[in-house]
Amino acid sequence: MVQELKAAKIFGGWNRRYKHKSDVLGCDMTFTVFYPPACESSPVPVLYFLSGLTCTDENVTTKSGIQRKAAEEGIAIIAPDTSPRGLKIEGDSDSWDFGEGAGFYLNATQPKWKQYRMYDYIIKELPSILKQFKELNIAEASITGHSMGGHGALTIGLKHPDLFKSISAFSPISNPISVPWGQKAFSGYLGDDKESWRQYDATELVKGYKGPSRKILIDVGTKDDFLENQLKPDVLAKAAPGTPVSVDLRLQDGYDHSYFFISTFIDDHVSHAAKALKSS
Repeated sequence: MVQELKAAKIFGGWNRRYKHKSDVLGCDMTFTVFYPPACESSPVPVLYFLSGLTCTDENVTTKSGIQRKAAEEGIAIIAPDTSPRGLKIEGDSDSWDFGEGAGFYLNATQPKWKQYRMYDYIIKELPSILKQFKELNIAEASITGHSMGGHGALTIGLKHPDLFKSISAFSPISNPISVPWGQKAFSGYLGDDKESWRQYDATELVKGYKGPSRKILIDVGTKDDFLENQLKPDVLAKAAPGTPVSVDLRLQDGYDHSYFFISTFIDDHVSHAAKALKSS
């Protein structure tokens, strides 16, 4: 059962926040949907936005202004939470980059963290819930995200080109097996078998990608404190030539890792999704 928690009108459409019991994660989860005005006349395609470390579903919907361009393009925005919450697993709140708020959009294999299955939640459970909303055409979907959520958008989009018509990302963790954030998360959730980590690494997925051609839009700020040590989008871009994937990596001068940066370029990412959704 899905419960509406609150609603607010914005740019002629509506933000609606919901809560439901997740069978996949074993806890209550929240997500927010922005319904553009166009959905009043017919079902509209959707763009998933996956948020980053420490975030909830409300960060993008309250800070980015994503609704303005989405209303113009007639696209709904789906903003899920970033991890299970309230499971009371020992240590799940000890650090900001692991546990609650840091699900990394994977399916954990370590017994302690077995309920951390954000990958299945995003590609299976959440879409099954969204099917009940007649305003949404979830068969027509694109995906984007920021930081850890950019990692999620890249990996999920590359693994499921049948489900997502386009992929983009802000400041994504692009090669997590080689950076501290990824190594901490993968060793904790997946264990020591580093071969199993590759299935959740966008750079490794690009190297082996065999699906339809994809042009991935990536924006990163040149003043992003995490650019060199955690994100490594250049490594991803270098892996693309010779594959069906092309990477439009845009280094935005002077911008950082914050929602000031995201809000500046969010319209381009909505347009990127809209072009793919409207041509399908």
